[in-house]
Amino acid sequence: MAAVEVHDIVKSYRKGAVQALHGVSFEAGHGEIFGIIGPDGAGKTSLFRILTTLILPDSGTASVDGLDIVRDYKAIRNCVGYMPGRFSLYQDMTVEENLTFFATVFGTTIRENYHLIKDIYSQIEPFKDRKAGALSGGMKQKLALSCALIHKPSVLFLDEPTTGVDPVSRKELWEMLRQLKQQGITILVSTPYMDEASLCDRIALILDGRFIGIDTPQHIADNFGEPLWAVGSDNMSKLLRDLRANPHVTSAFTFGARHHVTTDGKPTEQELRDYLSGLGHHDVEIETIRAGIEDCYMKLAREHR
Repeated sequence: MAAVEVHDIVKSYRKGAVQALHGVSFEAGHGEIFGIIGPDGAGKTSLFRILTTLILPDSGTASVDGLDIVRDYKAIRNCVGYMPGRFSLYQDMTVEENLTFFATVFGTTIRENYHLIKDIYSQIEPFKDRKAGALSGGMKQKLALSCALIHKPSVLFLDEPTTGVDPVSRKELWEMLRQLKQQGITILVSTPYMDEASLCDRIALILDGRFIGIDTPQHIADNFGEPLWAVGSDNMSKLLRDLRANPHVTSAFTFGARHHVTTDGKPTEQELRDYLSGLGHHDVEIETIRAGIEDCYMKLAREHR
């Protein structure tokens, strides 16, 4: 049995006017880092709130660690850790007071499970007497993660844990997640950052409440299946318009200093270069590249709309 099993979950708000989830189904294995990748408003938070028994689905079934989210909601709350996207600890309490409080709620102590949070908490322990509201963004995330782990959960839900966090703290947090995985904890993490997908064992790409792809990051990238070029010139804004006007270009999006372009396979690189030169572009650069997860997401989103 998988650590998390979800079958045809549907959730809507405002009497059905806003549909957050449309028949979502997936499984996450024991000791797996399972990423749910998608933009704001795609349904990630609604799914996590359902799986942590904070809200009920309109239809469908789900289980966490073999427990039904409706029938066994009390037992689930004792075996999962949940770190919401917005910092939700008590900001007027100190770091140590917050951790002690959450340990007490679950009938344990900091000392009993300190080994589980040692690598994380040791980084903020020197500030244990500081009010939580006065911590930096990265330190708040480490405290929130410590509080979510202090009762030794079997499944950990992290809703956009790196949003608004500096690059160093992002890297540190993902290293912590890999260490937690080695302890057998199943981790479901949502993120809008496509570059974090490669840090997961498997990912689900979510768009408008639907999963549009589930696989390992490697397999999703391997199945891109279209020619992909990185294109640049001396006038990048005009270049994007001219690329999109070409009948053989199926998509063109800005990725950093270049535009990523897919085609129907008809124009050769030289033909595309000649086309752009004929429109007045200079210093045209065209390079064949391998698709990343963001390229795959844009392609799958185009196909599902």
